[in-house]
Amino acid sequence: MIVPAIGGLASGLGNAAGNVATGSPGALTEGIGGAAGAGGGLGQAGGTPGVEGGGTPSFGGALTDAISSLEQGQQSAASASQALATGKVSDPEAAVTTVEDAALEMQLAAQIRTKATEAVQTIFQTQV
Repeated sequence: MIVPAIGGLASGLGNAAGNVATGSPGALTEGIGGAAGAGGGLGQAGGTPGVEGGGTPSFGGALTDAISSLEQGQQSAASASQALATGKVSDPEAAVTTVEDAALEMQLAAQIRTKATEAVQTIFQTQV
């Protein structure tokens, strides 16, 4: 199963957290910047969307890419389920896999949204 942008976002963040936890040098730049070869992390050199002019990864660009990938997955799942329902699909297993992949992508996006919301609420409740 391949989860394009959301999976890249999750693996990039996971690598950053692992590098920070072990105290390796360049922890944030390797994990989030994709310099360690995370295979589709948040930012990659060479005109990647989500990377602004100076080569610095843009969170907004990465988020936009992840949301557009999620939308494309939902659209392909809708067309696959439509084809499966009308009997126009030759490989029903592929159609079911497409629908399940889209469901997993949506669950991951919902979990990320929930964690981000909880983090923001925790920050706002912090007293200085």
